[in-house]
Amino acid sequence: MSVDPEEEGQNASHSVEQVIFTTLSKNRNHGKPVMLVGLAGTGKTTTLDKLVVDWASGQHLQHFSYVFHFKVRELETIRGTLSLETLLLQRYSHLSPESMGLALQAPEALLFMFDGFEGCQHSFEPPTSPSLCSDPHQLASASCLVASLLHGTLLKGAAVLLASRPTGMLNSLNGHRVELLGFQKPQRRAYVHRFFSDPGVASRMFQNMEKTFGFYDFCASPKFCWTVCSVFKFLMDAGERLPETLTQMFVIITVHLIQALSSDEAHDRDLVSALGRMACHCSLTQHATCTKEQLTSFGLQPFLSSQASVNAFLCVDGDLDSDDCVFSFHSQLCLEFLLAASFYLDKSKSENVEEMLKKHEGHVDFLQLYLSGLSNPTQRKPLESRLGEFSSDRIINFRRWVKSMSLKVLGGYYKEKHFDCFRLLHQSQDEGLVKEVVVPPARIGISYGGLGVQDCVALNYMVTCLGKIENLNLMNTKDLTGETVEILVPAMRLAHQITLLQSSLSAGALSHLASALSSGKTVDLNLSHTSMGDTGFKVLCTGLRDSVLHTLNVGACGLTEACGEDLVSVLASGTSQLRVLTLSNNDLQDHGLRLLSRALLSPHCPLQNLQLLRCKLTGGSMEALSAVLCSGHSELRILDLTVNIIGDSGMEHLSKSLQHPQCKLQVLKCFDNELTGACCAALAKAFQSGKCCLRELDLSANDLGQEGALLLCKALWNPGHPLETLSLVRCEMTPPVFQELGVLLRSGSPRLRSLSVGINKVGDQGAKHLWDALASQHCQLEYLDVEMMGLTDACVEDLCAAVKASGSLKTLILKNNNLTDDSVPALVTLMQDRPSMEELNVQYNDMSEDVFELVDKCSNIRY
Repeated sequence: MSVDPEEEGQNASHSVEQVIFTTLSKNRNHGKPVMLVGLAGTGKTTTLDKLVVDWASGQHLQHFSYVFHFKVRELETIRGTLSLETLLLQRYSHLSPESMGLALQAPEALLFMFDGFEGCQHSFEPPTSPSLCSDPHQLASASCLVASLLHGTLLKGAAVLLASRPTGMLNSLNGHRVELLGFQKPQRRAYVHRFFSDPGVASRMFQNMEKTFGFYDFCASPKFCWTVCSVFKFLMDAGERLPETLTQMFVIITVHLIQALSSDEAHDRDLVSALGRMACHCSLTQHATCTKEQLTSFGLQPFLSSQASVNAFLCVDGDLDSDDCVFSFHSQLCLEFLLAASFYLDKSKSENVEEMLKKHEGHVDFLQLYLSGLSNPTQRKPLESRLGEFSSDRIINFRRWVKSMSLKVLGGYYKEKHFDCFRLLHQSQDEGLVKEVVVPPARIGISYGGLGVQDCVALNYMVTCLGKIENLNLMNTKDLTGETVEILVPAMRLAHQITLLQSSLSAGALSHLASALSSGKTVDLNLSHTSMGDTGFKVLCTGLRDSVLHTLNVGACGLTEACGEDLVSVLASGTSQLRVLTLSNNDLQDHGLRLLSRALLSPHCPLQNLQLLRCKLTGGSMEALSAVLCSGHSELRILDLTVNIIGDSGMEHLSKSLQHPQCKLQVLKCFDNELTGACCAALAKAFQSGKCCLRELDLSANDLGQEGALLLCKALWNPGHPLETLSLVRCEMTPPVFQELGVLLRSGSPRLRSLSVGINKVGDQGAKHLWDALASQHCQLEYLDVEMMGLTDACVEDLCAAVKASGSLKTLILKNNNLTDDSVPALVTLMQDRPSMEELNVQYNDMSEDVFELVDKCSNIRY
């Protein structure tokens, strides 16, 4: 279960205390521990302390006669063995042995609390029963006593409540988990607005805090929020800039703490160096606390006499004058910052940065970031003014390491490693370093989908330093919010291409994207499969009118005919530079296309390429489209109507426009348009008119039949037609059609360079007409697709002879035919003798693995 902390005096119905009360009550007969889990600073210790006070004051937990509260780090200092009874009597000396004995006889009335469970140095995997205690008078180590309570072998029926940071040790415990989330974004906003009385100032401070720290887990700590607000107020009152990185924040904090000590440079340098040695020890040993004796070995003895020096940087548990007191850092963040600072203060050559990072690998989270931040002279200057100069050799060494590591990482395809590198560069705040690192062959165009706020900040910094990016690839980002896109707006303005394929954008995200487009350099935007709908598209259009966008893909975006008015407003605006528009896989229907045609009729519309695949169009809207093509205003060169029910009547309208001298259309794709041979007469007339500009025509997956196909072939005898690419795949064509095609190709009159006639079952007999044509010196074909035509080994001799004789053919597609291993030697020899052939595709034929080794001798054979 998860709960938020109470905020601004509001008593939430499920506050953390109530959840714990309920869980402990339900758990009385089960003996499972209750685990209060939360990040550092989220209030776990405060919660346990409050529970003890509530119990002692009679407010809650009154079914427990005794509540025993321990700090795990204190238990860790106990050496030797003792019984649970002895441990309790030592901790609670006001209880008599008689009272304790009676208490231990009623375990169901006892509650044990363990705070700081992540500090345990022992495994709590369920062990075998002989290694656990069952008697409170039995001698054992402190860790064994705790384990026995947790697993229920000691004082069975006693309740156990432990507080811990997230740690793998919790996975071995069978208990109830209560997560303390701390300050989430709404709580942080409320806290900041309470801290700063001026709403405008509070809003500005909150935005800066979220942009700089909001993506870190530790920002959920109320203590950290207080620290940030205090620092921000100090800087604001002093008229200084707010920090933009974590390093800047801790430089400010450290300098402030040192200044409060009113000591000299040598003293301050020695202090930070000694604290760095302590930090190194805590990191490597994974012990959060140190004894006074250990502090002396680190060189901190001169500072122990000053309560102010100690309290500034360390937590003290116990009496400072006692040898039993232990010391720890206020947070892991402080520990790692002092570790990084002390590394640069050390001017010896005993250790380079790579050795240092390897030594602490797995023990630190922010050390690399701090080292990167402190390598920038501007960021470390306030600290150097108090501590003296950092080691120039170590800073140079770090920069060399960053450059070497980054060049290697950015040359790969691992997104997470890219972002690790970007975070380092962002922390450095060094534009020159970014430009040194992000150079070819860096693969900055890989997909950066799924990025969080921290990733956005780092990526945006990197792009703005470079001043441009070819492709800002955010493909497959499932939750792009207004907050994340707002951060990326500067980067988007510098991107030549933006890819948001299969992403999910909120209305706020689309608004910021529109803003970036209206004032940016982006010429290519891919928003396909984003499900933005008509409402989202309307928002996007506010930025399209003034953009320099040339190519827009909004395929499969859930658009309907309602988006037509917005398209008209953009395309007919006179400011739009859009040349390529993909609306495929949207429910435009005929009404939507008629609306779009109004824009296409405008003399201001610059559109040249329109993709309308699967838009639920019929022949009813083709008359309006035909009028556009004939208007003299349309710049359309490419039109894709694939998989729409255009029908013969619709094709007749289009064919009429192809004959018009004002029609500029060069590519027409009518794949699977439910056409028949009846439409071919009108098409043939267009080709024979001498005015048709078509260079490419795709009529595949239509039932043209023999009669319709023959009409087309005869029309192509006209020497004035410009057609270079013809696709007639799966058109129910017969051998006579192939005979006519062969004669046509041999004649030398057509300009055809590419011919696709696959999935017409004419077999070897029909294909022979094509082989004969290929062998002719007049045939100019460069690409031939005869997939799934029922070809057998019997045709291979003619095929090879034709390809050898051809002076133009570069690609031959033979996929999905019936060729066997017997054909392979001849095909391999053909490709070896014909180096100008770029590809021979024999995939999905009846060839066995036995011939793969032979085929591999030719890299341009695909199998």
